[in-house]
Amino acid sequence: MPKKQISTDSLRAPNGHFSQATITEARGRLLFISGMTARHPDGSITGIGDIEAQTRQVCDNLKAAVEVAGGTLEDICRVDVYIRNMEHFDRIHEIRREYFTGVPPASTMVEVNKFTSPDYLIEINAIAVLD
Repeated sequence: MPKKQISTDSLRAPNGHFSQATITEARGRLLFISGMTARHPDGSITGIGDIEAQTRQVCDNLKAAVEVAGGTLEDICRVDVYIRNMEHFDRIHEIRREYFTGVPPASTMVEVNKFTSPDYLIEINAIAVLD
């Protein structure tokens, strides 16, 4: 069974690009992706001070991680998003729509004070179910 969006009128509709819940068969392999930041393989940080550039790099990093395990972004069922400024909410979700084009994953977003680098604006971890 492919990932399916679960929604109900008993809950407020999402105000960003995410599902209230997602459901999928768990007969596949579970992939747990650690927090991805805007780092390139060479260690440099993309888009210092630019939430859109950093969000794209983070999504590219998530994509690379899920693909090396044999999946796609569509296999990601849940993400946790940590950001430095909640004012970036709408811009982040605009970028997420470019990457998560099917059923969007269930999601939590929280604002945090610090990351492991003061140049990070966003970090996302994910859970995927692979065939």
